[in-house]
Amino acid sequence: MSQAIVITPAPIVNLDAARGEFVKGLKKTGEVLKTYAEGMCQAFDLVDNQGNVTTPWFELKGKLKTGVNEERAKFVAEMQTAGFEKGTIDVYWQRVKEASGRTKTSTKVQGSGNDTDSKTLADLKTMINRIFKAEEAGEDCQASEVKGALMDVYEQLGGDTEKLG
Repeated sequence: MSQAIVITPAPIVNLDAARGEFVKGLKKTGEVLKTYAEGMCQAFDLVDNQGNVTTPWFELKGKLKTGVNEERAKFVAEMQTAGFEKGTIDVYWQRVKEASGRTKTSTKVQGSGNDTDSKTLADLKTMINRIFKAEEAGEDCQASEVKGALMDVYEQLGGDTEKLG
């Protein structure tokens, strides 16, 4: 008696199409970020009688900031519902501010590349990228729970979180 082994071929992925969709998705991320930032500016920027911005929304203080705080709370709640952690949420909120015109403050670590801070920054980048790759591969790892915190530390040491992954 002989047994027949049936091999089901793996589906063929059109890399050109997959890459194109990936790039389109990245482009849309920038577009939706810009649209949200423009909405924040329209809703909360203080303007004079000629329509010139006198105070951008991200610089408002006290009672003037109430609406921004409420919007931030809604933003955080929706991001948490989507499964994002605090660190990631904070990074995206920072990106909204930057897309709204806030200049990025540079806290880059200076040094020869051999000092403790530079080495720590490089190690954090490696760890965060390892977590990203594991998540992309569908791996359920405990490190995903602290990725946001690691990203916060990486950014505080002067790393650019937009260049991770």
